[in-house]
Amino acid sequence: MAVGTAGGVEPYTIAIDEELLEDLRRRLAATRWPDEIDGIGWAQGTNLAYLKELVRYWRDGFEWQTYERQLNALAHYHAEIDGLDIHFIHERGRGPNPYPLVITHGWPSTFYEITKLIPLLTDPVAHGGHESDVFDVVVPSMPGYGFSERPRQQGVPPRVPELWLELMTLLGYNRFGAHGGDIGGGVTARLGMYHPDRVEAIHVTNVYGSYNDGDPPLTEAEQRYLAAEEQWDREEGAYGEIQATRPQTLAYALNDSPAGLAAWIVEKFRNWSDCDGDVEQVFSRNEVLVNLTIYWATETINSSFRPYYESRHNPNPRPWSYISVPCGVAIFPKDLGRPPREWAERSYNVQQWTEMPRGGHFAAFEQPELLAEDIRRFFRRVR
Repeated sequence: MAVGTAGGVEPYTIAIDEELLEDLRRRLAATRWPDEIDGIGWAQGTNLAYLKELVRYWRDGFEWQTYERQLNALAHYHAEIDGLDIHFIHERGRGPNPYPLVITHGWPSTFYEITKLIPLLTDPVAHGGHESDVFDVVVPSMPGYGFSERPRQQGVPPRVPELWLELMTLLGYNRFGAHGGDIGGGVTARLGMYHPDRVEAIHVTNVYGSYNDGDPPLTEAEQRYLAAEEQWDREEGAYGEIQATRPQTLAYALNDSPAGLAAWIVEKFRNWSDCDGDVEQVFSRNEVLVNLTIYWATETINSSFRPYYESRHNPNPRPWSYISVPCGVAIFPKDLGRPPREWAERSYNVQQWTEMPRGGHFAAFEQPELLAEDIRRFFRRVR
């Protein structure tokens, strides 16, 4: 089925109202700033001087309309999938026999993180690649993120793999591949795990898994990895604990204060990227603010927390099982976790393992060329 109005698929244009943007500027101007220990930098959270400058620019220098026009140059759509209104980008490949690929973003990103990657996959010839590596790319906004509907009932996050399966069916793709990172890496893994009859292969930038009694003994590299994960949780994991336990309480502040929203998210972009402590070394100030403005305008910070809460409190989780479809894994050196290959191979049918020379958690945004080439190389085996 071609994309059109049939099947509930409608073209979509991003249009944030000027009145909302003016209210945002008023709120930014009225920020009541906390104090800060002299010389503390970023050690206790987002640095006060940096945030003041970012907020000033968001209020007085950032022009959302410029980026809205750029985003609208992509092919945006909405479709009702299992009772939910889902936003997605569907860019068709420029070349013969494009391979369908659904890409899922993570947190605190939106679909915007993937936009640098799209042209590298849909038009490889224009970016130094070969026309045989062309893809049709589908980038949905997860429910409760960006311009997708905010669910009003529990139980939606675990259904995302099935929603994507229905979306790809609606778009006419019987078999396809999947890529993702962060939460999107979990969605991608479960697509391959639950639907090997439809999903031919998956490519991820992070891996999930667990160790159970009776499993083969952990290697020294795996033991070091798990110890590093525990240390990371102690130093960096508080955000995940509150989002998984009391997200509603946090949401009142972040949905009301754009400065608070910026502080919560920009710290992650700094700490989780390969930026040597300078977030604007990797992301331009405008790129940071496009992502923040999407969260602010759509009021989705609270709904973006729900995958954390529901993962923690799911009374009937589907068991994790071995992923038999071919899996490609790209590990970036400054990502949150850097597992050894043998850890991934406990749960994934790893057919390609790449340890990247640079990059962090936001792979598609930080190093789109490296990621695109790894995706192209991996999917040659299943085309």
